[in-house]
Amino acid sequence: MAKPDYQLVADQVLAGVGGTENVASASHCITRLRLKLKDVSKADKAKIESINGVLSVVEAGGQYQVVIGDEVPVVYDYFTKAAGISGSGEVPPDDDAPKGNLLDRFIELISSIFLPILWPLAGIALLKAFLSMAAQFGWIDTAASTYAILNATADSVFYFLPMFLAITAAKRFKANQFTSLAIAGALVYPTIVALTASADPVTFFGIPVVMMYYTSSVIPIIFAVWIQGHLERILTKALPAMIRNFTVPLITVLVMVPLTLIVVGPITTVVASGISAGVQFLFVHAPWAAGAIVGGLWQVLVIFGLHWGLVPVIINDLGTLGYSLLAGPLPPAVLAQAAAAVAVAIRTKSKARREVALPGAASGFLAGVTEPIIYGVNLPMRRPFYFGLAGGAVGGMIAAIGGSATTTFVVPSLLSLPAYLGQGSFVMQLLGIAAAVTIAFVLTLLFGVTSQNDSPDAGPDEALPVEEAETEEASARALTGITRSIVSPVNGRLIALADVPDKVFASGALGAGVGIVPSDGHFVAPIAGTVVTVFPTGHAYGIKSDDGIDLLVHIGIDTVAMKGDGFTAEVTKGQRVNAGDALATADLAKISEAGFDPTTIVVVTNTKSLGAITAEQPGQVAAGDAVLAVEA
Repeated sequence: MAKPDYQLVADQVLAGVGGTENVASASHCITRLRLKLKDVSKADKAKIESINGVLSVVEAGGQYQVVIGDEVPVVYDYFTKAAGISGSGEVPPDDDAPKGNLLDRFIELISSIFLPILWPLAGIALLKAFLSMAAQFGWIDTAASTYAILNATADSVFYFLPMFLAITAAKRFKANQFTSLAIAGALVYPTIVALTASADPVTFFGIPVVMMYYTSSVIPIIFAVWIQGHLERILTKALPAMIRNFTVPLITVLVMVPLTLIVVGPITTVVASGISAGVQFLFVHAPWAAGAIVGGLWQVLVIFGLHWGLVPVIINDLGTLGYSLLAGPLPPAVLAQAAAAVAVAIRTKSKARREVALPGAASGFLAGVTEPIIYGVNLPMRRPFYFGLAGGAVGGMIAAIGGSATTTFVVPSLLSLPAYLGQGSFVMQLLGIAAAVTIAFVLTLLFGVTSQNDSPDAGPDEALPVEEAETEEASARALTGITRSIVSPVNGRLIALADVPDKVFASGALGAGVGIVPSDGHFVAPIAGTVVTVFPTGHAYGIKSDDGIDLLVHIGIDTVAMKGDGFTAEVTKGQRVNAGDALATADLAKISEAGFDPTTIVVVTNTKSLGAITAEQPGQVAAGDAVLAVEA
């Protein structure tokens, strides 16, 4: 597989999501471009996933996530330049962007605050882990100035973590960043820190202050900045313009520092401690269950970006307890997927898939980045992904039983293992990793690569479902020497695919086909086979013929936006149909009144694996008339 031109990748992704005018904001994480789109329906997922250099597209956490892999920073730089977006990777708030449900909004909030500092945290944490290992084995004199300098270098980002979070939270909550830094600085000011050890009661104008340690803390500063943003907006509206510039930060700091120390800090610290206590309880009293759940499901959470919801818990545990049991099962979970990818590389017939599997597995083992092998190898083949989850569950259970935990925030990988030396049994962590890697590798090697999910021509992102799909090679054999007719699904006027008023379909990117301008709303199956897709809105259907033709019937242009209004499905997924059987009904008047084009598209989506496909001449057709001929 040729190395992608990342400038071209960025340009093609921008075009695929609807252009600059449709991008509300952009950021990136370890492997993904994270976009907030003004209108998701304008994005063409299939077109984006077909780009050389794009592994997959995921809609989760209120974001449109384009999975690139390790080179995502390069693509992000090109993308932001092409889109005219400035910034350093944060997701700026956008009141006009879709908000999604509560879970989506929470995940988007957490990722926008932690993403910008993730790599500094993870990278410096490696230094902290290796320094801790050197001290533990006596490789460095902890009383020497060299150690003091290195320790300050490795520990500063964690000690002053509230100040880093103040910057990212301020951008997210539209607060003044430097005022936020002043609030955070007060929380970690040496005199304030010293008051936590004071034997005398601490008061503020007679009001009791319950002192907490705010160094390395997470939740208090985030809530404080959230309140700060609201306060600043109120003050900006209320104060005269001639004094606003200096009185807004003055009043904000005078209010927020005491308020945080007296109210926000103690309440949020208690809440954070409660969450940590709950995690601790589960890992102490049922470590086997906790480890199996976290180890088995971590990579599933990664797929949807939901793992961000656990990152604050891990970082809070590190700040309050000095270790995180929740992070103990993560190395087995990550390394199991990498091991499964290695087994695929050994067994696969696909050169393209092997080219993704080997470097992707190396990235997983050494850097803890698994998205390339998940989306490009394991998940499309299904079994390797499942075996990786099984290995992660068993390995996570073993690690948790041994009380394994990380003592600093790291991305789980082989290189970050020194971070697990200081808490629990490191031997059990190694045994957990060994079990996870062995289970995933052996099961994938023996049972993970089959004739149903692998072929010599399969690309890294081609999902070939084990239970329902024939290989492309089998499809070609089934059609050898045969011509199949595909009929019109509706009465109307046949038009060439190039004349369809949708540039993606018209370009043939999704396959060869035709368009029909319907004259009524009764749609029938254009070929005999199995219904493999029924879109929830009732506007699109996928049918797979017995001899391997994959057909898409798409009623109307952009009619997904109608959310099912005016559409009634007459079939269900998995149902057998013959050509001419009822497929769906659509209210053409409603479609037109809603401002959409009712033109229906019939496309052979696996065109590349079949022979010549010929369309009939444009003109009037009735449902059941031949419109396409597919030759071997």
